Amino acid sequence: MRICERQAGELSQSTSKTLVRWRSASRFAASAVLFALFALSHPRLLFGQQAQSSPLTLPQAVNIALEKNPQRKAALADTRATLDDVREARSFLLPHVTFSETATRGNDPVYVFGSKLRQQRFTTADFALNVLNTPTPFGNFATRFGGTWNLFDSFASWRAVNRAERVKDAAGHQLDRTDQEIVFRVVDSYDSVLVAKKQLEVAEQAMKTAQAILDRSKDRFETGVVVESDYLSAQVRLATRKQELIRAQNSLALARVQFSTSMGISTENVFDPADTLAERNLPATSLEEVEKQAVEMRPDLKRVRSEEAAQQQSVSIAKSAFGPRVNAFAGWEADNPTFVAGGGGNNWLVGIEVQFDLFQGGAKRAHLARERAMQEKAAALKEMATDAVRLEVRRAYYDVDAARQQVEVARAAIAESQESLRINQNRYDSGLSTITDLLASEEAARRSQTDYWEAVYRYHSGYANLELASGTLNPQSPVVTP
Repeated sequence: MRICERQAGELSQSTSKTLVRWRSASRFAASAVLFALFALSHPRLLFGQQAQSSPLTLPQAVNIALEKNPQRKAALADTRATLDDVREARSFLLPHVTFSETATRGNDPVYVFGSKLRQQRFTTADFALNVLNTPTPFGNFATRFGGTWNLFDSFASWRAVNRAERVKDAAGHQLDRTDQEIVFRVVDSYDSVLVAKKQLEVAEQAMKTAQAILDRSKDRFETGVVVESDYLSAQVRLATRKQELIRAQNSLALARVQFSTSMGISTENVFDPADTLAERNLPATSLEEVEKQAVEMRPDLKRVRSEEAAQQQSVSIAKSAFGPRVNAFAGWEADNPTFVAGGGGNNWLVGIEVQFDLFQGGAKRAHLARERAMQEKAAALKEMATDAVRLEVRRAYYDVDAARQQVEVARAAIAESQESLRINQNRYDSGLSTITDLLASEEAARRSQTDYWEAVYRYHSGYANLELASGTLNPQSPVVTP
């Protein structure tokens, strides 16, 4: 009997535990379903970190910048505005037609007399003196179609169209220059992230080396081989390396933000380059060839030339103001006593007008003199811009040449400084050199790596700047596409 009771109790407990487990599983399943629904409806909250660290290649970053960057959007808006200016200038070559609807009512004698004539409702009774002098209020609804056409204005309108075309060309060249500047900033910020990552690796390695020197100095100090100053010097060096590591971490974070800004993307979205910083074989060019390309292909120089051509058209327009103008005009008018019923009359009028300004107080001559002065200014600005471009090209060329040679020197210094550090570590362990010699060799080894990666960065960025100075930088440039 007791056995049966015990078995029944165990069965009851087992059933209770199973029920509890089933309820827990059910709750877990329900929670999982709710979590999945939340994940589907709020993917950014769950996967935002992964989205923020999306790797990008340099060509992808350039394409994004040319689509998202607000500076390009502004330049593109200027280009569209100049297209509208061209259409507006061309509109003066075509006839202009107007429509008007006028409702009037009054007892002015002249108004009443004329309105009745226009409505073709004038009768003999309207010649009565009392009717002419004190007419009763009269209403009129006038429907008018009018048109004017500038047949000839001494070619001023055609020259205005040519000027608008030159301004449109200038805006297009400015858009091209803006694209080149955006590409350069993306390339520079992209490489800035890469060099910041390398500098962080160098700082981390320097931390490990400083820690190893500290451990070695501590052991030698505790064994009485060296004095306490060696141990203290090693501690100071480790603290210095920690500060450099902090700065390297912050520099990398700032470089990533600058990279996002150069693409025209919110700083909340941080993208990481998909490449690593390494030496690249970029095509070599001569100074004469680069300078010739810059004078011929720089979009900003083309913009200055277009602006000078537009100013020449402005001078021609000012000269056209001294010539005659021929205008044609036409009009049709319907006058009715009511707006809907009609019952009135209509009339039309056409004509041609010739105008010639005899005297304007010297305003036209002053305007022409001003436009000629502006033309001289445009020519001087073009000369200044050309000289500035030549200087910019030479500066960029020499910077690239210096960076290329510095890369070769820094590459050789890395191996030499590493070997010097190894020898000094062994000599310090053997008691043949001081802590000062060891720390100096450690600093030289760290500096050689830092100088090398900075030289590689300056070479890549300087080459992009050289292409920017020559006006050849684009998304297909060798500095953009590997």
